[in-house]
Amino acid sequence: MHKQMKIKICSVVIIALISGLLGGMAMGYQGVFADKLSFLVKTAEGEVSIEDSLTAEQVEEKIITYIKEEFNILEISLAAAPTTFENGVYKLNLKIEDTDIPPVYATKDGNLFFPEAKEMISSEEEGTACESIKKTEQPILEAFVVSYCPYGTQMQRIVDEVVKNISELKNNIKIRYIGQIQDNQITSMHGEEEAQENLTQICLREEQGDKFYSYLSCFLKNSESAPCLVEAGVNKDELNSCKQEESRGLAYAQKDFDLNMEYQVTGSPTLFLNGEKASEFDFGGRTAEAVKNLICCGLETQSQVCETILTQEEAASGFSETYSLGSSSSGSCQ
Repeated sequence: MHKQMKIKICSVVIIALISGLLGGMAMGYQGVFADKLSFLVKTAEGEVSIEDSLTAEQVEEKIITYIKEEFNILEISLAAAPTTFENGVYKLNLKIEDTDIPPVYATKDGNLFFPEAKEMISSEEEGTACESIKKTEQPILEAFVVSYCPYGTQMQRIVDEVVKNISELKNNIKIRYIGQIQDNQITSMHGEEEAQENLTQICLREEQGDKFYSYLSCFLKNSESAPCLVEAGVNKDELNSCKQEESRGLAYAQKDFDLNMEYQVTGSPTLFLNGEKASEFDFGGRTAEAVKNLICCGLETQSQVCETILTQEEAASGFSETYSLGSSSSGSCQ
């Protein structure tokens, strides 16, 4: 089975487990939490109720063990990001094989385990955030990413969704890339494959802009570049020339990397609006509606296109056939 598809299937199984929707059955409150999510300590004498409070390490062990034993997902483990205690619950960062999946959450006693936590942003807070943003006639949102970071692809998916639904905002968005040029070679945080994909996307952005989003929309599904170049109608000879000529591809990339240094960008994704750092979380999180509102807050005069309501679902992180997997994620690749 293709690695990305296997990880996707495992992620969906975990989400289904947590949501109580396994087997297509709608379970009631008692069924979900009594039968599936009570997380008891297993001892030689049998299962006994847990203590009122567990350490982060105990919760990590309990949840990972449960997933492995109940669903035979043996590849699941802790990701590099540590477990944190936020707003009264543990936030656990997990991975399947070497790929991070969206964080999951558990109560401090380990009794409840759920796939997402959505921060509620009041209209007053959003209004205050909007007021603080620098206004221009033609605002530019710069989204700094790398092409194989699951959170970078999440932001690219959001931008693609905005452009698909409000084409008028296409010129207000610039996807930029994080990296360096060393000995006339492009580098990136996740290695050569990512560096070359970054360069592919940079060349398409600069020289075949009418194909850029078509290619990106395809690539974000399963990371297969070659068929996506065909699907988007890319001129591959021109693309290869761009990537090989220092005065073209590397020069375009260097402009992005110079901005990395100027803005002190350290993580994928990082957003800047009108040259100032901005946060999608001030407007509701990793959603198309939030990013649209962020861009519109940079306008001196509000446009009618800003009245278009986009999806408020959290975009899927990583490669995904669909815009959302029904789970949220707020991570960053450093």
